[in-house]
Amino acid sequence: MSLLTDLTAALGAAHVITGADLERYRSDWTTHYTSDPVAAVRPGSTAEVAQVMQIAARHGVAVVPVSGRTGLVGGAMTTGGLMLSVERLNRIREIKPGARIAIVEAGVVLDRLHEAAEAEGLYFPLWFGARGSAMIGGVLSTNAGGSNVLRYGSTRALCLGLEVVLPDGRVLNLMSQLHKDNSGYDLKHLFIGAEGTLGVITAAVMKLVPRPRAYATATLSARSLPDALALLNRLQMVSGGLVEAFEYMPETYMRRLAEARPDIRQPFTPRQEVNILVELGSTRPSDAVADAEGVLPLAAMLQSALEDMLAEGMVLDAEIAASEAQRRAMWQRRELAAEITVARQPAIDTDICLPVDSVATFFARIHDRLTTLDPGAETLSVAHLGDGNIHFTVFGTDDSADLYDRVVEAVEDEVQALRGSFSAEHGVGLSKLASMRRRKDPVALDVMRSVKVALDPAGRMNPGKVIPE
Repeated sequence: MSLLTDLTAALGAAHVITGADLERYRSDWTTHYTSDPVAAVRPGSTAEVAQVMQIAARHGVAVVPVSGRTGLVGGAMTTGGLMLSVERLNRIREIKPGARIAIVEAGVVLDRLHEAAEAEGLYFPLWFGARGSAMIGGVLSTNAGGSNVLRYGSTRALCLGLEVVLPDGRVLNLMSQLHKDNSGYDLKHLFIGAEGTLGVITAAVMKLVPRPRAYATATLSARSLPDALALLNRLQMVSGGLVEAFEYMPETYMRRLAEARPDIRQPFTPRQEVNILVELGSTRPSDAVADAEGVLPLAAMLQSALEDMLAEGMVLDAEIAASEAQRRAMWQRRELAAEITVARQPAIDTDICLPVDSVATFFARIHDRLTTLDPGAETLSVAHLGDGNIHFTVFGTDDSADLYDRVVEAVEDEVQALRGSFSAEHGVGLSKLASMRRRKDPVALDVMRSVKVALDPAGRMNPGKVIPE
């Protein structure tokens, strides 16, 4: 029997997508990578995923798991493979408020989990621009980060347990609700960040935290990046670690934002070199009670710290959100980053991480390198400054592969010299395979290949991604 016949018998014709109906699966959000799958299947349960994997194994067909297709590195691209969409695995199986966990399937959209947690007075603290379409399976498979990593950690830190279907169709039940378990290898960490190269994540146990009752949010301009870091450390100390986000938007970013979205109000006139969006969140009931002038204690704490640093000359200007609408407007400036970057092409995008006290050094060094590599190049940067993650984009004067490679290698050089990583939160996929080959420790690559062969000896799970040949 043919592959499609077997799949249709297992799932029903409505859930085996072929022909013109495949159009919505052919590209990710960036449209940089175009797929030509043999079909896309939409299993509705873990048992059906297992059936699909068994059928694919029998026919020797590659399987590429896909979720919200918000990836930026080509991780869901395939030619001739079978796309396995988790979009019907969309149940929130249980919210356990007492244990502060959510048991969810891989196709649950991030925003929906936010809403379900909020209804219980809790919060799922993974927050980024694509939250309205990104799914749990995808964020686990890429170990997604976002704006709140500073306080809560990346996706890996928020996961207690996983359910995974292996390449041969066996179901690996790692759905632990435990915070401590020393019974051998912690296997879930093999699959988090593996981008579907080892198996299909079908469900997970995710941590929830108390929902903040009060926020204090500000946009400020700092004299320098080291001064901004000093402000972060001071705020962490005086607040007891309540800083949730600390986002950097340089003058080049604000200029590009003004060009692409003139409807968005700029915070400072004239534009400043170092712009920071900072947000503190508190669960203390007392922090949600305003004083006689309508100011929340958390906002007063932030204001006091900013006034001290204004007096010292380290902060040049600042505005504190006085309403939820003003807070959302501040966040909108930051969350338009992907839109205003992708809208201009050709672009050389990088997603790097550095020790937080090396960020300023990186910028100085890479801009010196660019004056030699491409004197007419322009740059656009935005950063999760609190955890050292920089999205550094170069708009070169030509779109040649040679310039692309030279710029990427220059970035890699400086990142490696500063003991950073060429991949922070977007994954490796296809776009960073050359970087993996050049920069990843050879012994680490050998171990990764050994794990891959052990779990996927036929090499059918999302082939050609993450691990270079």
